[in-house]
Amino acid sequence: MRERDTAPVDPDVDLHVPRQRRELDASPWPVLGAVSAGGAIGALARYGLDAALPHGPGGFTWSTFTANVAGCLLIGVLMVLITEVWTGRPLLRPFLGAGCLGGFTTFGTAIVDVQRMVGSGAAATGLVHLAGTLLAALVAVWAGAGLTSLAVRRARAGRAVPAGSGPDGDRAGERR
Repeated sequence: MRERDTAPVDPDVDLHVPRQRRELDASPWPVLGAVSAGGAIGALARYGLDAALPHGPGGFTWSTFTANVAGCLLIGVLMVLITEVWTGRPLLRPFLGAGCLGGFTTFGTAIVDVQRMVGSGAAATGLVHLAGTLLAALVAVWAGAGLTSLAVRRARAGRAVPAGSGPDGDRAGERR
């Protein structure tokens, strides 16, 4: 049994695709560096958001809610761009997805915030925060992916050259 057969495998790697399988032979350091750099940027952005939107004990933690919903929206946008537009850039997803957005979003903090709200007697606020985060995050990722996919399709359709136009044809309807 080879080492590869027992090593953990990235779930995004399809072992049936030779190009993706070759990713496993590469050194992990570039990916770890990309995730680390992105994580630092995402965590600093979240810290800035937390400083900009302070909250009192038992109050609704808008900074955590905003970070999670905005992060989910951006994850939806990112996944469409990576799979449809920016293909062939192996460090982009680890840097922006796992790093920046992973460091920016904070669902663990959301749970701790809810626990503190309930502990301080603001159970209704905690319940609203919990349900609102879940619902808004799901809608955000769906909207981000859907709207970006629509924008990509329209941009590609806008670049299409109509039939009959070309060097010898009518160029009046050509869009560039």
